Formats: sequence, C-alpha cells, structure tokens
Amino acid sequence: MTDVIFEPSTARLITAALTGFAILLLLIIKFKFQPFIAILLSALSIGLIAGMPTNMIVDIVYKGMGQTLQGIALLVGLGSMFGAILEISGGAERVALTMTRRFGVDKAPWALGITGLVVATPVFFDAGLIILIPLAFSLTKQTKKSLLLFVLPLLSGLAAAHAFVPPTPGPILVANILGVELAPVIGLGLICGAAAMIVGVIYAKFIAAKIDVPVPEIREEPPLIDESKLPSFVTVLTIILVPLFLILLSNVTAIMPSWGFIAPVLNFLGTPFVALLIATLAAMFILGVRNGYSLTELEKVMSSSLKPTGMILLVTAGGGVLRFMIQDSGLGNIIGDGVAATALPLVVIAFIIAAGVRIALGSATVAMTMAAGIVAAIPAAADLSPLYLACMVMAIAGGASVCSHVNDSGFWLIKSLCGMDEKTTFKSWTAMVTVLGVTGFLVALIISLFV
Repeated sequence: MTDVIFEPSTARLITAALTGFAILLLLIIKFKFQPFIAILLSALSIGLIAGMPTNMIVDIVYKGMGQTLQGIALLVGLGSMFGAILEISGGAERVALTMTRRFGVDKAPWALGITGLVVATPVFFDAGLIILIPLAFSLTKQTKKSLLLFVLPLLSGLAAAHAFVPPTPGPILVANILGVELAPVIGLGLICGAAAMIVGVIYAKFIAAKIDVPVPEIREEPPLIDESKLPSFVTVLTIILVPLFLILLSNVTAIMPSWGFIAPVLNFLGTPFVALLIATLAAMFILGVRNGYSLTELEKVMSSSLKPTGMILLVTAGGGVLRFMIQDSGLGNIIGDGVAATALPLVVIAFIIAAGVRIALGSATVAMTMAAGIVAAIPAAADLSPLYLACMVMAIAGGASVCSHVNDSGFWLIKSLCGMDEKTTFKSWTAMVTVLGVTGFLVALIISLFV
C-alpha cells in the first residue's frame, strides 16, 4: 500500500460514515441495487467524503477483496458441492425418515427440528426446506393437526444451523472477517444452534395450538420415496460430521504436545478447507458413485451448486472492503470510542448492528458482512480471545436472523410453500426466527461473560 499522510477531522469522518451508510440503505431499499454494488459504492463514498487520496482508496479495495476472499472462497465452494451431493443422493430424506420413525408421531416436531439442524449444516436453507417440507405435509395430513406444528420445527432446525453452525456460509464469513479460527466457532455454534432449535420447537408447539393452518392445496402429490435407493442413516450422519470432527480434533493437539508426529498430521487434516475437501470426496464416492451416479453426472451437479456462491462471495468481499475502509480511515477508532462510552459489551454491540441492518435491508448475508466489518474495525477487537470472538460471531449471526419480514425473500418463500397469509406468516415464521436469533445471542452473551 502507498504511504500517504491522511489526517481527517473527526467531524468529517463521522459525516463520511453517516453518508456512506445512508447511501447503502437508499440504494438497496429504494433503488433495489444488487447488494455487492451497493456495498462497494458505500465504501467508496466513505473514502471519498472522508478525503482519502484516490490511490489509497483503490489499495484498500484491493486489500479488502483479496484478504477476505482468501479465507472464505475455498470453504464456500467446497461446502456448496458437499451439500449438493447430499441433496441428490437422498441423504436429507434418509435423515428425516429415520428421525421421525425413531421419535414417533407424537414427538415428530422434535425429530423434524433435529433433522433440520443436521441437514442444514451442509445444505443451503432453501434447498433443505424444499426437500423436507413434503414430510411436514404428510405428518399434518396423518395427524389432522396444524401444519405449523411440523413445519415450524423443521424451519427452526434449518434456520438455526444455517445461522450458527459452520460450514454454512454465514458463520464462516463472519469468522473470516473477525479473524477467528473455525474450531471455537463450530463448538459454540453447535451449542447456540441447538439451544435456538429447542426454543424454536417450543414456540412452534405454542403457536400451533392457537393457529390451525391446513396443508396447502397442491396440484399433485409429491412422488413416493424409494427407500431402497437411499443411503443409510449412519453413513449420511458420519459424512456430515467428518469435517466438524476433523476441525475440532486438530485443536486437541495444542494441549497434547506429546503426540509427536501425529500433531502435524491432525493439524493438516483439520485445516478447514482440507477437512471439507475430505468430506466432499467421501460424499462423491460413498453417496454418489455407490448410488449409481457417474463422475460426469456428479461434475454437473457440483458445478451447478457453485452458481449461488458467486453472490455470497462478492457480498462477503464487499464487507471486507467496507471493514478496511472504516479501519484505515480512522473511523474504527471513533466507533471504538463510542462503543466504550456506552459501556456495552462488544457482543451486544455486534448483535444490535446486525439486527438493525437485517431489519432495514432484509438480507442476512448483508447484515452479517456489514456488522462484522464494522466490529472488526474497532481496535479493541484485535485484543480479544478466540472464544470471545466466537461469541461475537454468534451474536452477529443471531442479529442477522431476527425479524424476517416483507423485505426478505425467505418470508415470501415460506408464505408461499405453506399457503399462509401475511398475518399468519408474521405470527409464525417471523416471530419464531426472531426467537431463534435472540436465543443464540443470549447463549453467546452468557458464555462471553465468563471468558
């Protein structure tokens, strides 16, 4: 980066920040700009209004893009391919069928919640919902109870895993921007995700007793699942847990120095992208080839799965640019001083920022990237322990999950699939996902108090 003397006034920096954030909100809410373009224009506006030299602004953009994508591109790409294989192999259906049979009809809401939590770890939220919602329809018809009793627990598990548990993109991108390793994020994410799912199932039972939602009329019944072609439950669960286990196991070597030559091997295998690569290869041959898919067919499926990752990676990189623009301009120090003056813990500040952006813009990805970028630019964040930073990741994930409403595409997807009106969707989905986000945040906050 070119060495340039840059010493703007505090008033000018604050003006630049407020104007830049206002431009971001206006572009996305009013003019419906693509989020990456809006974030990039916002970051450039902050730099220009603050009076930064143009060559310095360009250097910051390159730095933000490069350093952010360096840590996340491999993980998001491999995670997408891993999830796609699980989807086409019928692994998600196998988990759902096994869980509901083990729990029985009376405890089916709990089975669906756990199923959602397991399946959404490698599979995108939307895909998991579309694959598994026919099971909720079937249980509703069988029991003559409200659809909410079955679909909301499924949604609670899917949403909790998608928000809190790597290798889903959200917590990975926040951890990358905050510079924290994935092992503590995975451990804490499992705790926060499980707690959020449990509270979500409880809320589902509560609201289902008050609102009777029938199965929506559909033109044709979903095709029957040929269980003889599905992989075994143990196989699917083992493959899903492989990357999580390897990443967590690699951290054991830090407290077991006597392991000698084993430690470097475990450290290598536990490198997040290596762990995900191993899981993806296992899924290719165990769930794919052994189930009759050729390598050519798998290549097409895996390539197709990469299409939605472009937006995720660009928005994430935009968050990195915003982070370094705030940090290198000196805004990070001003925000840090303001946070210190409030006497609120950084975990709380992180949640509030993410929740505010989520409510305003609707996009959980944008909310996560903006909140992570702003918090990472605060000087005090550099001195925090890995576990406290993991708590901040959970707080941001929780804030970015709350209040899914009319500006969120997920709101309309769930309304449409379940055949509900807007009022019922607010009372069920919006309220439940808010409970999930707040629960995950509160768990992280409590743990942060002891770090």
